[in-house]
Amino acid sequence: MPSKPRTKSKKSDGGRPRKEKPCSICARGIEYIDYKDLALLKPFLNERAKIKARRTSGACASCQKHLSAAVKNAREMALIPYTTR
Repeated sequence: MPSKPRTKSKKSDGGRPRKEKPCSICARGIEYIDYKDLALLKPFLNERAKIKARRTSGACASCQKHLSAAVKNAREMALIPYTTR
């Protein structure tokens, strides 16, 4: 017996287009994310020293990619811990 098609859920925003939040890195005009700039990297890490997700941090896709590479490089150079207890 075929199952009936799923119904689409209603949009909670009323069908209005969302206004995108600007990326904090792009808004500052930063072109290169340096792994030695810990003041820039720390806000993008949570309390367990994990990299925050894009939806949480508010970074755009390209900035998030460069940010994660910089954090991984800083961990390798022992500037940031891999994890905290």
